[in-house]
Amino acid sequence: MKGNGLNIGKGYATGMTGILAACAILLSLLACSNIAEDERLIYVKPAAVSRQVLVEDFTGQRCVNCPKAIDEIVRLQEQYGEDVVIAVGIHSGPLAFETNSRFLGLKTDTGDEYFDYWKLEYQPVGMIDRSGVLDYISWGARIREELQKPAPVSIVLDTSVSGRTLSIRTEVMGIDGDTNGKLQLWIAEDNITAFQLMPDGSRRDDYVHQHVFRAAVNGTWGEPLSVREGETVSCQHTMEVPDDWNVDNLSVIAFVYDDGGVKQVVKDGKVNI
Repeated sequence: MKGNGLNIGKGYATGMTGILAACAILLSLLACSNIAEDERLIYVKPAAVSRQVLVEDFTGQRCVNCPKAIDEIVRLQEQYGEDVVIAVGIHSGPLAFETNSRFLGLKTDTGDEYFDYWKLEYQPVGMIDRSGVLDYISWGARIREELQKPAPVSIVLDTSVSGRTLSIRTEVMGIDGDTNGKLQLWIAEDNITAFQLMPDGSRRDDYVHQHVFRAAVNGTWGEPLSVREGETVSCQHTMEVPDDWNVDNLSVIAFVYDDGGVKQVVKDGKVNI
């Protein structure tokens, strides 16, 4: 299932885009806190929270089979809903492409860090709620399994943009038992037109890429999070949006995970301006 590569030379802009983006993503505020005791209502355990699943699609513009995985994501989202199957396309690895003087690339250093950490050997490949690395033909069955699991936390996102400053407020509430893990915040962008190699070997320069991973707001692996049942932890983050990102097409993805996988994920698909 390995894709074939297209050797396209890199220009001066190859490194500059990553450097500029990294500088722009400096956090101006990073904090999580528990809601004070006197500000809480009397806790009544809610009904089971609907589960969403995270699809981490490790993809690349020079991967001829990656559009097949993207088609599978579209099918699964049509079946379950885009708010239930939350996909992020992580351009990474040897078949991803960095911007040069001629072509727009979607590869990120953070994406490569994920690719190397999970010891991935080919593309397309992905993970469903970080429950193991799977070929895209197996994603549907794993999603069905994950949807049957209870969600131990609920997550609420409130996002807004002022100028080029993105503000993110996240509230995580313990629903079933105590949760000790990490909170991860990602930025994804839709409707990016850039080349893509296709299964027939052709190159489409008008290919529209969706849910493209752009950045990890609170670090590559997120930040520690501990929340008890009935407790709410509130976090506030801000970041400067790079000039080459379209604010109108940005989404914020928040998920809580531990060594056993992702516990819950939500997506704010419409950043308030």
